[in-house]
Amino acid sequence: MPIALFALTLSAFAIGTTEFVIVGLVPTIATDLGVTLPSAGLLVSLYAVGVAVGAPVLTALTGKWNRKHVLLGLMALFVAGNILAWQAPSYESLILARILTGLAHGVFFSIGSTIATGLVAKEKEASAIAVMFTGLTVALVTGVPLGTWIGQNFGWRATFLVVSALGTLALIGSALLVPSNLKQSKPATLSEQMKVLVQPRLVLVYLMTILGYGGTFTAFTYLAPILQEEAGFAPSAISLIMLVYGVSVAVGNIYGGKLADQKGPIRALTIIFSVLAVILFALTFTMGSKVAAVITVLVWGAFAFGNVPGLQVYVVQLAEKFTPNAVDVASGLNIAAFNIGIAVGSILGGAIVEGMQLSDTAWIGAIISIAALLVTRYSGYLDKRALSTANTANNTTSA
Repeated sequence: MPIALFALTLSAFAIGTTEFVIVGLVPTIATDLGVTLPSAGLLVSLYAVGVAVGAPVLTALTGKWNRKHVLLGLMALFVAGNILAWQAPSYESLILARILTGLAHGVFFSIGSTIATGLVAKEKEASAIAVMFTGLTVALVTGVPLGTWIGQNFGWRATFLVVSALGTLALIGSALLVPSNLKQSKPATLSEQMKVLVQPRLVLVYLMTILGYGGTFTAFTYLAPILQEEAGFAPSAISLIMLVYGVSVAVGNIYGGKLADQKGPIRALTIIFSVLAVILFALTFTMGSKVAAVITVLVWGAFAFGNVPGLQVYVVQLAEKFTPNAVDVASGLNIAAFNIGIAVGSILGGAIVEGMQLSDTAWIGAIISIAALLVTRYSGYLDKRALSTANTANNTTSA
C-alpha cells in the first residue's frame, strides 16, 4: 500500500481516539460536571452532528483547494478543538469543543476515502479504505482504553490534552508523508452536488449507513454504564474491556474490507448486519453475567465496525455511476450518514435510559440493525435488476 495511506491512518488514529474515548468517560464526565447520563451521552451525539454538518458542507466548500492543504488545516482545527475541550470551564463549552472537532473529522474522512481509493488499483479499493479506517480501529484498541484509563485516574480533561498531543503528531506526519500533488477531481458544480442529495440509489445507501450505525450506537454509547450497572464491573475494569473490544474491532474492520473485495459490498453487508442483529439481541440477556457480557462484547466488536469498508466503497461505486462529477461530495454525505446514525442512535439510547432500562438499548439496537439488513437487500435487488436490464439491452443491440 502507498505510504500516503499510512499517513492518513495516523491522522485517523488521532481522530478516532477523540471520537470514541468519550464512550468510556460518560459516567466520569456526568459525575464531574453534575449532569445526567443522557446529558453526558449528548457529547457523543453533538460530536456526530458536527461531523454530519462538516462532511458534506465543508467538503463542498473546499473542493477547489489543494488536498494536502485541506488535510493540514483539518488537523490544526482538530488540535484546537481538543485543547478547548481540555480547558473547557463548563458543560456548554465542552459541547462547543466537541462540535468543532467533529467538523474537522467529517471533512477528513470524506476526502480521505476518495484519496485512498485513488492511490490503488480498483480491485483493492475496499482494502485501501480499510487500511485508512484501521486508524479508527487501532484507536479503539489502544487510544480509547488508554484515554479511558487516563480520564479515570487523572481526570477527563487530561484525556483531551493527550489527544491534542496525538493530533499534533498526526499533523506533523501528514506534513511529512502526504504528497503535495495528490490527485484532485474537478470540483462539482452546485447542481451536481444537489444531484447527490436527490439521487435515489445514493439516498438508499445513506439510509443503510444511518440504520447500520444507529443500531450499534443505541447500545454502544452506554456501554460503560451497562458494564458497570448491569454486569457489575468496577469502573477500573472498563478500560480493559474497551481494549478487548478494540482488538476485536481491528480484526473485524480488516476482515470486513477483504469480505467486501471478495464478495462485493452487498453480500458482505448482508452477512455483517445479520450477525450484528443477533449479537445485539443476545447482549440483552448476557449483560447480566460478567463472563457472558465480555464474550458478547468481543464478538460484537468484530462486526460493529466491519461494515465501514463495504458501505464506503459501495457509495463511491454508485457515485461514479450516477454522479461521476460529485464523488467527493457523495463520499462526504456518507460520512455524514455514519454520524447521523451515531447521533440518532445515541439520542435514542439516552431516551431509552431515561424512560426504560439500560438493557433495553441492546434489543432495540438489534431491531434497527434488522432494518439496515432489509434496506441492504433491497439495494442489492435494484443492482441485479439494473444489470439484467442492461444485459437485455446489450443483447437486443447485438441482435
